[in-house]
Amino acid sequence: MTDDPDDAPELLDEFFRTGEIRIGGKIVRRGRPPLGAQPKSSVTLRLDADVLESYRALGAGWQSQINADLRRVRKLKKA
Repeated sequence: MTDDPDDAPELLDEFFRTGEIRIGGKIVRRGRPPLGAQPKSSVTLRLDADVLESYRALGAGWQSQINADLRRVRKLKKA
């Protein structure tokens, strides 16, 4: 095996149109997900550093978890 980058196959336009991106066997969708009937709103929110760190430590989906926690605390039904 060589480390020569010229040994890699050429990536053609077809690859970028139809190719799939996978991470650990899971397909990663490109672009933003479709907005539903009730799209979420983007806001600026100031949080204490430890709170933000705690949520970010959850990994992917940490913002959705904040949303779920706020719904639970405010006793709101799922949209």
